[in-house]
Amino acid sequence: MDLGLRDRVFLVTGGARGLGRATADELVGEGARVVISSRTAASVSRAAHDLGEQAVGVVADNADPDTPSRLVGAALERWGRLDGALVSVGGPPRGPVTTVTDEQWTASFGSVFLGAVRLARQVGEVLGPGGSIAFVLSTTARAPQADMALSNGLRPGLAMVAKTLADELGPAGIRVNGLLPGRVHTERLEELEEASGDPAAARRAGLAEVPLGRYGEPAEFGRVAAFLLSPASSFVSGAMVPVDGGMLRAL
Repeated sequence: MDLGLRDRVFLVTGGARGLGRATADELVGEGARVVISSRTAASVSRAAHDLGEQAVGVVADNADPDTPSRLVGAALERWGRLDGALVSVGGPPRGPVTTVTDEQWTASFGSVFLGAVRLARQVGEVLGPGGSIAFVLSTTARAPQADMALSNGLRPGLAMVAKTLADELGPAGIRVNGLLPGRVHTERLEELEEASGDPAAARRAGLAEVPLGRYGEPAEFGRVAAFLLSPASSFVSGAMVPVDGGMLRAL
């Protein structure tokens, strides 16, 4: 299938590694151009180099209020257009509600929630008909995960923001969707397993929750994300799409 992405321009936050990088790889492979961001200069520079002339790297933190204008500006300066964005944020620390501190809630709200809302809002102001925004959320938007209070608390709110934004931008021909990754083999997943104190046991428990019996690969997520951002999914908006190997038990 031709996704119709050639020469289109997308922002991909968190695009230096993990799910963001996998999506950037798919977009570039389909002929699109990307502005990728990361908080780490070395990682964003390396990723932009690997992606080639179809990519620009920007060192940026989603929690910084200036980040949206910098990313949008980079796209317009380099290619004179912007067609969409993958709004991906780093995962918050693990921990139960009973021990997560006020400071951790406040910091995670700024980076995970408000930063994503701020970016999507500003991108929506620039996009024209056919534009597309996709939020990278988590299966925790629908079902809580043990010891993941911050994600359990913030992701459902972002999912509802995405749904509301789809209503608000729909009349302008702009689509907004969410992606709900489950257990995909990324550095983030490895970090969570290590933080559990018994990585092997955490992995066995994680695999037991996935009907397909394995973790997903980042490229499997990237292909779904590229499709949702593309004109090939032109009548899909306001949807929350699981990419989880069947892990979610809810419809």
